[in-house]
Amino acid sequence: MRKKIVAGNWKMNNDLAETQDLLSHLKMQLVKEPEAEVMVAPAFTNLYSAFQGLKDTPVQVVAQNMHQAENGAYTGEVSAKMLKSIGVDTVILGHSERRAHFGETNDILAEKVNSALKSEMKIIFCFGEELADRKSDKHFDLVAKQLEESLYQISEADWKNVILAYEPVWAIGTGETASPEQAQEMHAFIRKNISEKFNDKIAQNVSILYGGSVKPANAKEIFAKEDVDGGLIGGASLKAVDFVEIINAF
Repeated sequence: MRKKIVAGNWKMNNDLAETQDLLSHLKMQLVKEPEAEVMVAPAFTNLYSAFQGLKDTPVQVVAQNMHQAENGAYTGEVSAKMLKSIGVDTVILGHSERRAHFGETNDILAEKVNSALKSEMKIIFCFGEELADRKSDKHFDLVAKQLEESLYQISEADWKNVILAYEPVWAIGTGETASPEQAQEMHAFIRKNISEKFNDKIAQNVSILYGGSVKPANAKEIFAKEDVDGGLIGGASLKAVDFVEIINAF
């Protein structure tokens, strides 16, 4: 059975005190054995504190990004080795904001994927189309290209360390709305594409998260879809009560 996962991406929000306060509220409100795996991705500066504070809980701490090199003259960057040294063994790669604001291409992301897996990291690999791609009916082609050029170079054995996160960028902060049916349609396409490129066992076992503005009001309906295995949650994960309600949607 595929893992059900709810991951909170806190982006560039919360200083140390705010992070500790949010984690404290999360621990108080979350049941001891949630139905889904729960992950949080604080800023780099707060990863170690979060890891220490969540040691005796079911909540996993993940990083929002990493550099593809093991070390070197890359000012401001963080490597897989650095993350693992503080207890963090999972990283988000390819987030739409990294692609849009920091110029991360499919080729760069392929390097990051290879580096993370070589370092025995787990990855949450993000991908998805812009509004123009959706309007011109190129969304399936675009998603297939992102997967082909950034992820499909990995081995079959590597898939056990991969979680996918589909981001319909066109439906995030644009006023456009993606329906649960549209989410299911894309997730089913992704699974079929993986089956064709690798095999059906991998396709059926990989968890595919939905990253299109999941909120307490729509989480249950979205998570009920056959090929949606959870969510990569942005703004709603910054409020413990909302995040827990989304987790409990399972």
